[in-house]
Amino acid sequence: MTGRRIESAERASAYHKQWFAAIRERAADGDPLALVNADAPQEILRAMDIPYVVNQWWAALVGAKRLADHSLDAVRALGYPDDSRQYDAIALGSTGLASADAPWGGLPRPTIVIAENSGDAGRKVFDLWGEYRDTEVFLFERTTAHDAPHRWWELVPRRWSEAFDADRLDLMVAENWLLVDKLERITGRTLSLDRLAEVMDLVNQQAEWNRRSRDILASARPTPVSVHESINSVMIPQWHRGTQWAVDAAERFCHEVEAAAASGRAVCPGERVRLMWVGRGLWFDMDLYERFQQRYGAVFVWSMYLAIAADGYPRYGGDPMRALAARFTGFTDQLYMPGWAADWYVKEARGHGVDGVIHLVADDVPGPYFVTRALEEAGIPVLEIRGNNADPRALNSGVIGQRIEEFIASRFSR
Repeated sequence: MTGRRIESAERASAYHKQWFAAIRERAADGDPLALVNADAPQEILRAMDIPYVVNQWWAALVGAKRLADHSLDAVRALGYPDDSRQYDAIALGSTGLASADAPWGGLPRPTIVIAENSGDAGRKVFDLWGEYRDTEVFLFERTTAHDAPHRWWELVPRRWSEAFDADRLDLMVAENWLLVDKLERITGRTLSLDRLAEVMDLVNQQAEWNRRSRDILASARPTPVSVHESINSVMIPQWHRGTQWAVDAAERFCHEVEAAAASGRAVCPGERVRLMWVGRGLWFDMDLYERFQQRYGAVFVWSMYLAIAADGYPRYGGDPMRALAARFTGFTDQLYMPGWAADWYVKEARGHGVDGVIHLVADDVPGPYFVTRALEEAGIPVLEIRGNNADPRALNSGVIGQRIEEFIASRFSR
């Protein structure tokens, strides 16, 4: 049976819009505001009651509103390249949009920008924020593992000290405290380790609900919830990690997934081909994921967002600041680095009964060759598409759709 769309995505979107309006009001009244990358420890900000906006979420929203190209035009007008690190640069460029045109009234000028130092070009994007008089910048170092632990997703929740080298954790703990010092200086607020421990506990609860949702969807045949629905239902609460609202939202989503699977709800009643989307979301054309259902019975059943929320975030025990370091020290490793990412994607593909993979390869992520090779060696055909997910000029969705259709027709048509 088909059914109405699940409510979690709509509820999350409505809440997030109200929240952002409140953030704008607080910023206008003089409250500090942080712009923070997804790979940086937002939990510190949560524990210090410092409002923040996640850079990648804002870029996704700008893209969904069909304003990414205009934001990148603004970057070029400033004299900087508009064809490099677009996902990072869109927020910077969006400050050039008129408030009447910008999504939800526009992004207020941040008090501080926090990111991981991921190369010369990436660093330059964030350094540019520091040229605004009232904006400071804090960049974490990116470290690399000596070895990739076997089946890291089983280690990291409770045995994270075995998964990550001690020197990597030491460095990030030290940098976390440097960030705290800076935040206390510029905001006048202080960090309580007891409060940070509470935030970490709430994040763990949210991750457990996400894991349960992921496991239900992995085993459900046919798939009862679309990738588009799950991305919205999971990622908006992810940007509110460390709050009771986010835990409750993850729980509601899980119960909806469970009920949808039990009722026989089907995204595509004629499901014949199960596809996996490896890489970042195609924010300017989310309808692409449902475009191949009617003709081919081809359904996207997996994206990294729910899966990494299930496997990548829980961290139990120990000093909360060190456990937090363990959450983010290996964030890039888990999604992209050889030895870490490849095995995980194969595990997820097999667990979800995937027939084929669409691999969106961005120019700023390491190790895509090893991911594709591992999947193909596991007997799963892969179509690689190269381009930037946030830049509609670099990825023509019509061309992408044609390539995916050709891939499905040549590999899976019976």
